[in-house]
Amino acid sequence: MNSLRRFLRAATVALAVLPGLSMAAYPEKTISLIVPWAAGGSTDILARLLAQHMTQSLGQSVIVENRSGASGNIGSAYVARSKPDGYTLLVGSMSTHTMNQALYATMPFDGVKDFTPIAELALVTNTMVINPQLPVNNVAEFIAYAKAHPNQIAFASAGAGSTNHLSAALFQKATGVEMVHVPYRGGAPAVLDTVAGRTQLLFSAGTQTLPHVNSGKLKLLAVTEDKRSPLLPNVPTVAETVPGYELAVWYGAFGPAGMDPAIVQKLNQEINRILALPEVKKQMGDIGVQVLQTTPAEFQQTLQRDADKYGKLVRELGIKADD
Repeated sequence: MNSLRRFLRAATVALAVLPGLSMAAYPEKTISLIVPWAAGGSTDILARLLAQHMTQSLGQSVIVENRSGASGNIGSAYVARSKPDGYTLLVGSMSTHTMNQALYATMPFDGVKDFTPIAELALVTNTMVINPQLPVNNVAEFIAYAKAHPNQIAFASAGAGSTNHLSAALFQKATGVEMVHVPYRGGAPAVLDTVAGRTQLLFSAGTQTLPHVNSGKLKLLAVTEDKRSPLLPNVPTVAETVPGYELAVWYGAFGPAGMDPAIVQKLNQEINRILALPEVKKQMGDIGVQVLQTTPAEFQQTLQRDADKYGKLVRELGIKADD
């Protein structure tokens, strides 16, 4: 009997150290959530909500680190080079993982191969807004006005190759309108100059535009997703006027390539639990962000699909990050 007990104890210890079966002990130390942009944006807000709730439920500190620069490449590369042990994670976006590969001549990582997708977190309501002095009230009227005034409408962006830029370039390609691109160093000045009337059009996340829409300083014409946002059900999509037009902006949680599948699954379940909390859904909904519930496999499919789709689109439009 004693020999049997010794055998069972030894077998238990052996199983505990096998790869993939040590997940029960995770986490044993602080987890870092890397945000590859400056503090204060919607990605940062979402990451801090996750960190707060994960700290409470996982029993270890979860901290947010902002490592901004190079359109998200600096922070993303830091995570790609980190040990795949589940203690350094990334809250990235569609742009860092599907567009940058085509925008930059050289990249410090591969947006698909160098990461482990954990969970798609949210969709950002991407809006088409204009300065109210422009005499149009919908997308069809805007197209007619722009065609009657070629190169007299200036559209703002957060920089060459940004999702703002890509949204407008796609709109020009789909409609044949000719406009002038005015790139800024970030989204905030692009919004402010559209409010001031120095530029007339902006495609941007609702997190940045909706407060100005609500105050009457910007006019909301449409959203850019393929279907109406549940957060703005009365606002039409661009595609209702321009068939086939779509640009969806998502956020996701990633780890470095090669993470233990058991740890990935544990993180996925914990993140989905947090995103389902009514207070989290409301807080994100109030700033134009729709939280999601996905499996790692579903997020992998979205990642690969959009890397192919938007990479091809960027190359077709001839957009470069240094334009």
